Amino acid sequence: MGTSSPEMAAALLLVMAALAGVAAGGDIVHQDDEAPKIPGCSNDFVLVKVQTWVNNREDGEFVGVGARFGPTIESKEKHANRTGLLLADPIDCCDPPTQKVAGDVLLVQRGNCKFTKKAKNAEAAGASAIIIINHVHELYKMVCDRNETDLDINIPAVLLPKDAGNDLQKLLTRGKVSVQLYSPDRPLVDTAEVFLWLMAVGTILCASYWSAWSAREAVIEQEKLLKDGHESSLNLEAGGSSGMVDINMTSAILFVVIASCFLIMLYKLMSHWFVELLVVIFCIGGVEGLQTCLVALLSRWFKPAAESFVKVPFFGAVSYLTIAVCPFCIVFAVIWAVYRRMTYAWIGQDILGIALIVTVIQIVRIPNLKVGSVLLSCSFLYDIFWVFISKMWFHESVMIVVARGDKTDEDGVPMLLKIPRMFDPWGGFSIIGFGDILLPGLLIAFALRYDWAAKKTLQSGYFLWSMVAYGSGLMITYVALNLMDGHGQPALLYIVPFTLGTFIALGRKRGELRNLWTRGQPERVCTHMHMQPSPKDTNCDAIL
Repeated sequence: MGTSSPEMAAALLLVMAALAGVAAGGDIVHQDDEAPKIPGCSNDFVLVKVQTWVNNREDGEFVGVGARFGPTIESKEKHANRTGLLLADPIDCCDPPTQKVAGDVLLVQRGNCKFTKKAKNAEAAGASAIIIINHVHELYKMVCDRNETDLDINIPAVLLPKDAGNDLQKLLTRGKVSVQLYSPDRPLVDTAEVFLWLMAVGTILCASYWSAWSAREAVIEQEKLLKDGHESSLNLEAGGSSGMVDINMTSAILFVVIASCFLIMLYKLMSHWFVELLVVIFCIGGVEGLQTCLVALLSRWFKPAAESFVKVPFFGAVSYLTIAVCPFCIVFAVIWAVYRRMTYAWIGQDILGIALIVTVIQIVRIPNLKVGSVLLSCSFLYDIFWVFISKMWFHESVMIVVARGDKTDEDGVPMLLKIPRMFDPWGGFSIIGFGDILLPGLLIAFALRYDWAAKKTLQSGYFLWSMVAYGSGLMITYVALNLMDGHGQPALLYIVPFTLGTFIALGRKRGELRNLWTRGQPERVCTHMHMQPSPKDTNCDAIL
């Protein structure tokens, strides 16, 4: 409570990295290589809105998926026709309907015949469109057989899941039902992505300055003790300050391996109770992060309370300021957990998440560029594998399934930053995994600590250009996300080459790459000549 536990920080780092690389906005256009396009059957799979009216009064809206065959569905609501809805007879429309439909939309059950046969029968009866109720709660992709040749179908077909289709069928018992079918386009750029970009960049900016400020304070304290001759109180070989965790080569590699195991566990055990467990873990980390950030901010105004401590069982020495702040943090996290399904609960989730990320970046540190390169390179491969390659073994993207919480009734797992897509007709959230901010943030924080220790200006240092590279990589991620029609993207695929590549290129150009790679600290000649230096202490290394 008083100071963040390094062990807890490392554990939280692992949990967050399990969702290291996913940025998503929700799929509304789907490709399917197993169902290739053929003449007369070449539409993309798009989600379709089915707006209903009962006795000329607007009612509910349902969402289905359009067929590979037939004409493309109107994208503008104002141009979509509003037509009557009739229940087919026979109900599955596998045989020609007995009634004349006269331009209405025909509602049919799944049955046992081909989708194309239903559409042909409905069109021959005069229907303007066909809505098919699936026999299961999932949506199928309505495709054509490879050997089908007569695919001149001129009415749109939409498949609804079982529960939505049954609700639509029940509306027919209440009176005359009309429907409107349209598939609105997603905006090219949504404000949610802009704010999410600002949130990610701002989080790294704040975390890096806090980390560098803490390192500089440690250096000042070290030099003060050296001047005062308190050599016995120092540990010059530690290379870090108390309460900090330095990542080494072994932990950088194991980190990604264990994160992969954790991700598989999330995928296999994803259920309501497991999400509840993740919520508890997230709340514990969020409380730790939020109280650490608040104590650091408030200590400037309440210095006596921040410097006065009391011994608490299991927690050791805890400042009075921490004791005062902690109840607020606990109540905040509990309120979010209880009301997390509410419309604006994403605000509380983002506050807890940002506080946690900032705290972890301040505690967990990269000692040199070599460790940072190994960590980000392994994360780069990890991200690509679990977003793209995992489909070969699991038949779906493990990372995206876990991030969206597909196997639960939750709107995704809590280890994400999310913002609602406010101007998107399909709604939903734009999301980014904690690891997409945290892992590059560790390298960028290292860059700022190095710049301050080397007394570099903003332009001559590495921090500014690393931040620009990160922002550019994240921006390219969102460009790719929109070009791929909302399909989740491995953000580290774009962020790591930009950030790490810029850092290494600058170091090589300036002739500092060897020092950055091995020491991670600028050369500093010891000026405290009154002390008898040992062979190991010929330089006063900055604490990074």
